[in-house]
Amino acid sequence: MFVNFWEDVVEYGPGFLAATVVVLGVTIASILVSWVCGLLGALGKQSRFAPIRGVASFYVWFIRGTPTLVQVFIVYFGMPQIGIKLSPVVAGIIALGVSSGAYVAETIRAGLSAIPKGQFESSLALGMTRQGMMIRIILPQVLRIILPSLTNEAISAVKNTSLLSTITVVELTLFAQLMIATTFRPFDFYIAAALIYLVITSVLSQLSAFFERRYARFS
Repeated sequence: MFVNFWEDVVEYGPGFLAATVVVLGVTIASILVSWVCGLLGALGKQSRFAPIRGVASFYVWFIRGTPTLVQVFIVYFGMPQIGIKLSPVVAGIIALGVSSGAYVAETIRAGLSAIPKGQFESSLALGMTRQGMMIRIILPQVLRIILPSLTNEAISAVKNTSLLSTITVVELTLFAQLMIATTFRPFDFYIAAALIYLVITSVLSQLSAFFERRYARFS
């Protein structure tokens, strides 16, 4: 059985490599989208303007209260109904990014709450603008606090790419399913896909640990 497993890995290795590239590309793009959405959502929930707070709160409430797979279907299958048609990859990136962004927003909001209010007041008293204060003083500290949570969300983003197999994005899960339909060897291909996911998430965990140690050294 193990001989056949390695034979399959070698024979279909290029296909697995291509699918892994898709996973990495979608993950990186969706993480960037999630950070933008998360930052806007966190700042929106702390805005002094009620309409902005309401929109941000609704975004976080709706996304966290509905399944990610349904959100993928809304973007890919639902948006064309209102005249917006997206490719499977673009729809997947937007759906996963917006979905993850709601959790990132709560993570950033928690990080902002952990910063003593005196730092906000002192920065403004020194004549800094709010934008300058956030970029130079507050956000670097928030990043150090929320880095572990951001890593967990990035790992979830990697695993959530498997949901895009439902909208014909040929990532690891769909590639494995296509090969299983040809070879009738589900154990081999699902195990191979699982091992690749495991390698990617393990590398992310190690990178997070490395940056946490660096932040701790300079804090």
